[in-house]
Amino acid sequence: MTALEKPVTRTAYQQSVADYWNAEKDPVNLRLGDVDGLYHHHYGLGDYDPAVLETPADRRDEAIIAEMHRLETAQADVLLDHLGPIKPEDRLLDAGCGRGGTSVMAHLRFGCQVDGISISEQQVGFANAHVRQRGIDGSVRYHLKNMLDTGFGSGTFQGIWNNESTMYVDLNELFAEHARQLKPGGRYVTITGCYNDVTGGRSRAVSQIDQHYICNIHARGDYFKAMAANGFVPINVVDLTAATIPYWELREKSSVATGVEKPFLTAYREGSFHYLLIAADRV
Repeated sequence: MTALEKPVTRTAYQQSVADYWNAEKDPVNLRLGDVDGLYHHHYGLGDYDPAVLETPADRRDEAIIAEMHRLETAQADVLLDHLGPIKPEDRLLDAGCGRGGTSVMAHLRFGCQVDGISISEQQVGFANAHVRQRGIDGSVRYHLKNMLDTGFGSGTFQGIWNNESTMYVDLNELFAEHARQLKPGGRYVTITGCYNDVTGGRSRAVSQIDQHYICNIHARGDYFKAMAANGFVPINVVDLTAATIPYWELREKSSVATGVEKPFLTAYREGSFHYLLIAADRV
């Protein structure tokens, strides 16, 4: 880094998040991605096939892993469905891209250029190596950047998304940067877990999730306040809570369970935590 370059992480907290993901080799992310080469860092949507639980014991876990991966890919498809019409000449940004699965899916669907960003060197290196293997590294590129200050030009992107990555940053700072980078009329989409501020503050289960992932889950209402303050108009809000519970029920039965499954299921079932999709246009 030269004297003129700014560090990617700006605070001790951001560095702790980067350190966490640089060291992370969780089978729940790697084994699922090995199914077809789409490596996700998010959760799943839809009912699972109960037949996987009746698979003979020597193949049952493999079947559960494949089914969990199908549900995670379905979640990314739902997000991409809400980006609106995207042309091959457009450019998209995957903010907090993880190992890049949603970026690859976006390029394969729309044929456009996609940039992914992460503060984890390990994730960026992994994702770039993967798109080189796929032969799409001319169209999908991953960068070691901070989503609050990316260095991309203003009005660069037709679409931006955060797939379960907003809980690591201040929402006002995030939406200010996204508004700067989006073209007028561009689309922003997030799928995120948020706590139910109607019922009060963070529940015990939500606090356990925060602790597990070193994150700071936001209140549901904070998303809409921060969007309105930065020129975003929501056009679709979808409560996905009921649709994600089966994924967690299946994951609890898998060999890649981490122990965080119980807090997720408790929080969703008691209503203290919501799984939300928000699509908004930049005005």
